[in-house]
Amino acid sequence: MNKSSTELVDHLEKHYIHRSNWLRAAVLGANDGILSTASLAIGVAAASDLREPVILATLAGLVAGALSMAAGEYVSVSSQTDIEYADIEREKVELEEMPELELQMLARIYEKRGLKKETALIVAEELTENDALAAHIRDELGINEISQANPIQAAVASGAAFTIGGLLPFLVTLFLPLENLEYYIYASSILFLMTLGALAAKAGGSNIKKAVLRITFWGTAAMGLTALAGYLFNVNI
Repeated sequence: MNKSSTELVDHLEKHYIHRSNWLRAAVLGANDGILSTASLAIGVAAASDLREPVILATLAGLVAGALSMAAGEYVSVSSQTDIEYADIEREKVELEEMPELELQMLARIYEKRGLKKETALIVAEELTENDALAAHIRDELGINEISQANPIQAAVASGAAFTIGGLLPFLVTLFLPLENLEYYIYASSILFLMTLGALAAKAGGSNIKKAVLRITFWGTAAMGLTALAGYLFNVNI
């Protein structure tokens, strides 16, 4: 590999958009795992003087949340996949029934992106000769390898990430002192969320400080409101 090729590969490796699908699912799952489980634990701890109800509620929330996250992500992304496949099938029919109109449509897309009319037509013709369907899927429908949905990948990433995230506050409910347990859960969960935000930002090449502040603010708000509910109702468990 010559120097220019090496530099090109190095340049492409600095981009992180190809990680967006699995990273989004993993971060969403881990964030929900920490936040949902911790909020539930805080709410019950604020309304109970016993450890057992806190542990039971937290464990139930962890299991239910992980399964719900995986199932919900699979169903959601599968719906997106169904739409993509349906559009691709329609595009196949249109290319068979009206190839000239589809060629002109492709040329107009390239023209709107900044190419001259003649150049846009030449590009459209050459791409059509090479693989007409692929050109229309990418440039007319906006579907590519990066954005294309993967239901199983999203479900596994979300479910596993939720479980890992939820285990952290669950362990706190097991081992830290019962007195002021809700404060221990809150403090440790904020630390977990900050770590998650930093790792996600680093993996995605985005601003770490912004990610940490965002996840800390919303985590604090969610857990604070849940604790308030526990104190207000003060259920005797």
